[in-house]
Parts: sequence; C-alpha cells; structure tokens
Amino acid sequence: MDKRSLTERDICTKFILPAVKQAGWDTMSQVREEVFFTKGRITVRGRLVARGSAKKADVILYYKPNIPIALIEAKDNNHSVGDGLQQGLDYAETLKIPFVFSSNGDGFVFHDRTGLSATKEQNLSLEQFPSPDALWQLYCQSKGLDHSAQELVLQDYYDDGSGKAPRYYQVNAVNAAIEAIAKGQDRVLLVMATGTGKTYTAFQIIWRLWKAGRKKRILFLADRNVLIDQTMVNDFRPFGGAMAKLSTKSKTIERADGADVDLPLALDRKRRIDTSFEVYLGLYQAITGPEERQKLFREFSPDFFDLIVIDECHRGSAADDSAWREILEYFSSASQIGLTATPKETEYVSNIAYFGEPVFTYSLKQGISDGFLAPYKVIKVHIDRDVEGYRPEKGQLDRDGEEVEDRIYNARDFDRNLVLDDRTKLVASKVTAFLKESGDRYQKTIVFCVDEEHAARMRQALINENKDLCDQNARYVMRITGSDAIGQAQIGNFIDPESRYPVIVTTSRLLSTGVDAQTCRLIVLDRPVGSMTEFKQIVGRGTRVHEDTQKFYFTLMDFRGATNHFADPDFDGEPVQIYEPGKDDPITPPDTDSPGFEEGRQDNYKDDSPGAVGESVALPSGGGEAQKKVYVDGVSVRVVAERVEYLDANGKLVTESLRDFTKSALLKHFASLDDFLRRWKGEERKDAIVNELAAEGLPLDVIAKELGVDLDPFDLVCHIAFDRKPLTRRERAENVKKRDVFSRYEGKARTVLDALLGKYADEGFLSLDDTNVLRIPPVNTLGTPVELIRAFGGKDGFEQAIRDVQLELYSDVS
Repeated sequence: MDKRSLTERDICTKFILPAVKQAGWDTMSQVREEVFFTKGRITVRGRLVARGSAKKADVILYYKPNIPIALIEAKDNNHSVGDGLQQGLDYAETLKIPFVFSSNGDGFVFHDRTGLSATKEQNLSLEQFPSPDALWQLYCQSKGLDHSAQELVLQDYYDDGSGKAPRYYQVNAVNAAIEAIAKGQDRVLLVMATGTGKTYTAFQIIWRLWKAGRKKRILFLADRNVLIDQTMVNDFRPFGGAMAKLSTKSKTIERADGADVDLPLALDRKRRIDTSFEVYLGLYQAITGPEERQKLFREFSPDFFDLIVIDECHRGSAADDSAWREILEYFSSASQIGLTATPKETEYVSNIAYFGEPVFTYSLKQGISDGFLAPYKVIKVHIDRDVEGYRPEKGQLDRDGEEVEDRIYNARDFDRNLVLDDRTKLVASKVTAFLKESGDRYQKTIVFCVDEEHAARMRQALINENKDLCDQNARYVMRITGSDAIGQAQIGNFIDPESRYPVIVTTSRLLSTGVDAQTCRLIVLDRPVGSMTEFKQIVGRGTRVHEDTQKFYFTLMDFRGATNHFADPDFDGEPVQIYEPGKDDPITPPDTDSPGFEEGRQDNYKDDSPGAVGESVALPSGGGEAQKKVYVDGVSVRVVAERVEYLDANGKLVTESLRDFTKSALLKHFASLDDFLRRWKGEERKDAIVNELAAEGLPLDVIAKELGVDLDPFDLVCHIAFDRKPLTRRERAENVKKRDVFSRYEGKARTVLDALLGKYADEGFLSLDDTNVLRIPPVNTLGTPVELIRAFGGKDGFEQAIRDVQLELYSDVS
C-alpha cells in the first residue's frame, strides 16, 4: 500500500483510529468522527441568503458522552505529522478541549493546553497514544477536581433517546457550571445570548446535580408566566411528578408535540405549600411583594432549597433592594445560578458583584458567526418632527380645545406627553409598505410603543392601513400588553410557527424579553430604548433561526434612534445592514448599488429622552397614564432620511451594496486577477471553485440573479472583483469557433464539440469534462457514450479535447 496515495479519510480509518483504539478508547462511546459543531454563518445581502461552511473536527474523544477532552486533526500523508495542529488548536479553543493531536498516519504531535505536561508539544509514535485515564487525570488536575468533584462531573446528561444532543456551547456552559459547583462555588453566572437555549442548558445542569444527589430540592425562578409554563411542559418535562409550580391557579398547557398537560401545583387555594416536591418553579412576583403577607417564600425554611436557578437574572436580581435579591439572600445557603443574555452592570446595579465573573459566555456575535442565530438588517427612519422638533403655532388648540403650551417638543415628548396622530399614521404606513414590498404580509411583526395607550393607537393605525387583511381576520393586528387580557391570551398563537394569526402585534414592554418568537421577521421600534440590556433583549426577539419556515434573518425598523446602541462598545452583535432612503425612496432596502448607500457614514441622530439614560416609564396598575397627554391633530409629518446597514463577517457595521460585498469577499479569496486566473486554469473541474465559493457564502448563480446579470462564473468574478469587461457565454463560445480550435477533429467528434459548446452558450454548463454530459440532450442524440468517446480515440482523447476547449473558452480576459 502506498500511504501517500491514501485520502485523509483512509489515513484516519487505517492508522489513526486503530492507534486510538489500541490505547484503550471505546470507539462506540468515546470516539466520534467528523463532528460538525457549528451550522455555518448565514450571509445576507438584499434578498441573498446563503450559509457558509460548518466547522468540522476530524475526531473528538470523550471521557464520557458530552465530556470532550481530546481532539485529533487528521491530514493525508502528503502533509507532515504536525500540519493539522494549528487548525486543531483553533477548534479546541472554541470547544474548550484541553488536549490536541495532529497526525498524518505516521505518528502524532501532542499539544497539552493545560500546561501540566513537562513539554508543551511532543512527538508520539502511533503506539504511544495516551489512554483515556491518563488524559482524564491530567484534565482533573488542571481543573482542580478532587475525587468527590469528579463523581459529580461524571454524572450523565439526560438523554431522551431521540438523538437530540446539546450544541457545543451548551455542553461548555453545562460543564463549566457543574465543575464550578463541584469545586464549591455557590454563586455561578452564565451569559448566553437570547435564542441559544438557556432553559435547556439550565435543565441539563439541574438534572445532573439532582440525579447525582448533590442538590435534592431545587427552585427555578422566572418573571413571566409563559416562561414557567412552557418550561414545565417542554424542557423540564423529564422531572415528571417530582416537579410543581408555585401557584394556586391550575392551567392546561399545550406541549410542543401538541399534547395537553395539566400543570401540577404546589399551592392550594389557601396558599399553603406542599413540601413533598423536589423541583419547584415559581414566578417571583407570585412568591414575594412589598407587604409581609405576600412574601410566600418565607413559608419555606431558609435551608429548604439546595439550588436556585434564576432565569433572565438581569431583570430583577441584580439590584441590592430588588425583590429577587430578597429571595436569594433568604436562601443564601443554597447554590445559586444566574442565567442572562445581558448581564447588568451600572453604578447601582451589578450581577457580577453578586454572582461573580461569568463561568461561561456565549455572545450574540458568536452565535451569529456560528450560524445558530439569525443576522439582521436595520432600517433607520428619521421623521422630521423627531429630528427638527415641533413648536405649535400661536393659539394652537389640542383635540379638547385647549391651547397647546408654547415650547419646542422633540422626540422625548412624542407619544409620552404630546401625541401627533399623523406621526402614528406615518409609522403604520411605513411598516405596512415594508410588508407589502417584501412580498409577504404575513411576516410575524412586533411593534414596540412608548406605553399601552400608544400601543392601542398604533394598533388602530395598522388596522386601517391593512383593512383588506383585517377584514379577512380580525386578529391580523392585535395589541398585547400587560393590562390587556384578550391580547395576552394570544401570545401563544403569536409565537406558534403553525398559527397564522395574530401577524402584527403592538406592545410596550411585555414582549421585550422571554418570548420565544421563533418566526418573528420584523421588529419595529417606535419608542426610545435607553437601556443596553433592554435593547439586546429586544433584538433577541428575532435572532432565532427557523429553517422550516425559511427564516434565516430578520429586519429591525427603528423610528427612534434606538439603534445608536450599535455604536456602543458593549454591544457585541452588530446588524448586517442599515438603510436610510431619501424622501421618495421605497421603504424596502435596495439589493444593488444605490444613492442611499454611503460607505462609512455614521448616524448622528440623538435621542435625549429620559429613556436614553435607562429610565423606564412607570405606569399605574391597570394601564393608566402617568400624566395627561396632549393630542394635536392636523400637524403634517414626513420622513427625512432612511438607511440600511449590514453586518460583515467580522461583526462590523458596513454600508455597502451586494456588488460591494461580493467584490470585497472575492478579493479576500483571490489576491489578484493573476491569482484567480492561475487558480481557474489550474482547476480541472471549474465547478469545484464555484462550490467552494458557495460554501463560503458566495453562491455565484444567486449573486448574478440578484444583480440582474447573466454571466459565466468566470466573467462574474473578473467583472465584479477586477473590473474587467465581461463577455457573455455565447460570445465566448463564438470566439472559440472563430479560432477554429476544432480543426483537427472530424466527423462525430467535431459534432460533439459543437454540441457541447452550444450547451455551454445556452446553459453555462461547467462540467463539460464529465462523461455523463454525453447522456444529456442534445448530445445523447448523437450516439451512445461509448460511441462518442470512441470518436475521440478513447477516454483520454475525449478528456484532452475538453481541456483544450476550456482553455480556449477562458483564454481572453479583456
């Protein structure tokens, strides 16, 4: 056997895996090959949506399932033994794997990331590959895990037998939390972007601690009823009869598989607690309050719970005087795990001061880069009254006939103190125009308003703009706010991918966190968002990818300058596009070069409302207003500017067209025209280059269609990346014929070449060298493949003829 003729896969099968098995690794439970651990970044430009390549580790070794400790990067034998090491180290950094090996089948290079080995890197023969126990002891030593801690760390994950496995970052989060608690750390913070499965991660942590017998009584706290209910019937379902809700109201919830489930309760109607359960889920508002009689949590003894998990802990537990903090301090002897997408850090409020530094962080930017989260465009819309302000004319009367106070009103006043009805109508018309121009008026949409009254007016304006669809179903537009019971009852339908209605919902703050709106494609901001924490939460309403409905990105339409948060260094997941069209431009972002695009332009629209420094608007119970609003009719409003901006591969804001994006991406791939020509001419199968670019988010056929050009991939690259005049396929085919390249061929061979050139001219067929092309019309009418190949003197002659044709096709670059 010539080892150098073997593929990478053969090297792995014949040399690497036998060495691993000989070292004592169980190939069924401890060894996984070709492990794809990301999904591939989603690229968005205009209507172009493409996935890049997913990252794949050649071999990962697990001490137990979901406890990875070693990674092997394989290369074929034409590479040196250590050629895969740098790639392996890059993957190991992401996967939190301490031991990395590289091999070409001759031996291994071993890199110890823990630093405990005497030599950082060492060469090993195939027979010297370390055993599972040898690496595990090094792993435990590096983590500071004693025998007792190891027993906990080795507790199994929950497996329902369906084949569902946690994603790599969920494994990292679960293992980091378990290891911290195993070593005696009682305050643990996990930071994971919205849409990355915090609740599923929490379940696996609780399950392992519970099954190991380390934490016998657990309290899971959240601040939304829908979070508790859905958690109980979905992620936490395996706890079964050991679990109950701290509530007096029974409820029937539909599970993800469609079955109805009655939630078990731990309180009777007199609010007496049943202490026989082991896992309790509670709404913090339901177990505490300003009055002593409301502090239900005091009915438990302070040492009743061994573990408390606080979902979305940024919302209440960070402040020293918050209701959540009171609960946490009462149960101070319990281990406490905080889950958040946005840790709150201000002069007055700090999660890190309470929980300590996060033991694991998975950011929005990383989630988008890995392809697990949806990227997004931003449409910024500036209204003249917001930018320039509004001063009433002398003697201007409001809707009640009272004179409007003479002063300059600006963005902080509108819909809070002063209502310009035409402004509300303009926002509704822009939202409706976007839905119409997008071609899908049934995109799930959330419109965030200043308060509940504003949400009611916005609902009415949207209904009037969409009268035709509201005539078909009254639930096309609905208000979902804290005081609207009918609207709240529709939350389940709004977030259900199978339910068409409601389509557009208006709200103030109710839907800003914790609502798993998988199919939400449009988020509209018509209120200031001063808090970076809240801004990230709002963005998170749309970041879930939903492949069944082809939802790979979403759009954020901003009327209040809230997206200025993108310029904040604390924001870690910029948008893919921001659009600011002129006065008469369409609301839908253009897909190609447009005057609306300006490279590097910065948005200097500022909002100095109280909300801009984190102030929230407090409303009395029942949705009443904090102060009387002034309504002024007949004041014209207009849009003065709009812009779209994209997110580039590095997570930076860029304002560029699809053409600009394609050019910059191609220039990263091919340093010069000569570099591209050398690669193109050196590649026997041209479609290999096309497929490679598509895997990196550059599908040339889709790009050509979006740009409105019908070019060969060769000409598309030369034209866009290197500004060369393109030729059509027909022009290229005719040039080959004019040069009489076929003069040495006669009869059937000449006819076959003429037919293949015609096929290229009509369809741009790249794989001319594939003999299967002889089976496709019109070539198959000339004879059988065997007859046609014989006309060239055999297969070698046919393949040489095709190579000559392809060289001539691409010989001229003008």
